[in-house]
Amino acid sequence: MNMRPLHDRIIVKRIEQQRKTASGIVIPDSATEKPEQGEVLAVGDGKRLQDGSVQALSLKVGDQILFGKYAGQAVKVDGKEYLVMREDDVLAVVETDGQSLKQAA
Repeated sequence: MNMRPLHDRIIVKRIEQQRKTASGIVIPDSATEKPEQGEVLAVGDGKRLQDGSVQALSLKVGDQILFGKYAGQAVKVDGKEYLVMREDDVLAVVETDGQSLKQAA
């Protein structure tokens, strides 16, 4: 992927959820909603403040995040779909060591 987001934007790849129920029933694509969880693939330089300084983003590449259902703009690159969104659209960062969530500033 050769994309670099600008300013306070990030590029996210959706994390596909399991399409099978606990009893083994396979759920078709037409019946599933798009996942609201993803992995950060790239981050911009930061948010430019009114005084001209740049505030660094609190997200980093590899973070797993939760976002709203309609957050971001979907783009296709090389046949793969990505989301470009602002850091403000992120609801939380999923901690990898357990079920705890860390709120994204």
